[in-house]
Amino acid sequence: MLPTAHKQDGLPHPQRAWAMLVIILGIAVSVLDGTIVNLALPSITHQLHASASQAIWVVNAYQIAVLVMLLPLATLGDRVGYRRVYLVGMAVFVTASLVAATARSLDMLIAARALQGLGAAGIMGVNAALVRLTYPASYIGRGVAINSVVVATASVAGPSVAAAILSIASWPWLFAINVPFGLVTLTLAVRALPLNAVTASRLGFSLLDVLLNAAMFSLFFIGADALGVGKGRAAQVSRAAGWLLLLAGIAVGVLYVRRQRRLETPLLPVDLLRIPVFALSMGTSVSSFCAQMLAYIALPFLFLDSYGRSHAAAGFLMTAWPLAIVVMAPVAGRLIGRIADGLLGGAGLALMAVGLLLLALLPAQPANADIVWRMVLCGLGFGLFQSPNNHTIITTPPPHRAGAASGMLGTARLTGQTLGAVMLAAIFSFWNPHDGKGPTIALLLAAACAAFGAVFSSLRLRQPRSAR
Repeated sequence: MLPTAHKQDGLPHPQRAWAMLVIILGIAVSVLDGTIVNLALPSITHQLHASASQAIWVVNAYQIAVLVMLLPLATLGDRVGYRRVYLVGMAVFVTASLVAATARSLDMLIAARALQGLGAAGIMGVNAALVRLTYPASYIGRGVAINSVVVATASVAGPSVAAAILSIASWPWLFAINVPFGLVTLTLAVRALPLNAVTASRLGFSLLDVLLNAAMFSLFFIGADALGVGKGRAAQVSRAAGWLLLLAGIAVGVLYVRRQRRLETPLLPVDLLRIPVFALSMGTSVSSFCAQMLAYIALPFLFLDSYGRSHAAAGFLMTAWPLAIVVMAPVAGRLIGRIADGLLGGAGLALMAVGLLLLALLPAQPANADIVWRMVLCGLGFGLFQSPNNHTIITTPPPHRAGAASGMLGTARLTGQTLGAVMLAAIFSFWNPHDGKGPTIALLLAAACAAFGAVFSSLRLRQPRSAR
């Protein structure tokens, strides 16, 4: 029997377990596919007779589609139901994966990846809202913790999963494997996911709102991508174009925000940002993911070029961070409700900032153990921060705005990561990334971002819980 819209607090067992399984399978595959193709780009370039600069759009098309459609589809979930958006998103994702697996030209593959990103935006956009519907209020911290572990793990697992698949199959199987996996998830979702009462049949935003949203995020993303590390005249032109695109994104963003502020239920949830604790939580999230991205990109340069580690050894060292998140996130989930989210988040990011600072201050030839315990410190801090912060973002807005809050949760993560990439590109354009100086400065900046996040989180202790 299909689930029905309900007024009870969460789902009963065993439907809750099945619903959560569907939710985490969907978010895992959608986050994972953001990076799973990176390792296969040389093979794709060779087989489809494309240049490296063209092939990178196999990655970019997915990321841009997710960015520009995340908020519109999350808001759509408030209007037509989160379950419906999830089901359509998963169906689009599976169809696009099949097209990508059978692509015989680069243009077809890029188009399929954009369509795949559109489906992933539907899945991600309602992810947190579905968690809120699935769990009773007294247990939602556990649901948020499980979800946070999956997102954190999937964010860094792409290259490892890709390596495992490519060791026994060719690159089309990176997409083909999504088809049976997605069909099983879709079948379970039809029976397990909860329904929510929709607030209105009218969307409340126009096509112009969607276009402005798309333009703002696209200009930011493409501008950040153009700031890539390089040398020579071409790289200088690319960086100049990148900064122009970023400035254009800011200009569009100002126009877009001014327009959204006049709406009762805007596409860009500026109404939620008027709730101080929500706004501070968003600042905390953006700062933390900016710090994480700075570190994740800078550390391989440090390990490979400065410390002379092999790729296998560098991969092992990098694994310490996500493993520590997996250990800490369930602990943080159980502390939600017992200790204030702002205090947990502030303590976690302070711990992460210390870990990043200690990584920046490593000696010229550190032992693996010296690196690992610092990486573990960063992971434990990130794991302690993420679940309580996500809990505040999900539960602070009123229930009928849960979709908008869910979309903002994903947008904060992607915005922070994009800002981190922009900052790193700027650092590497002034300091050499291969002699240790550039990565060290990046780690110091990452520590500062984590410290700012800790301040934002701690300020929530002075704010009322919500504006309901």
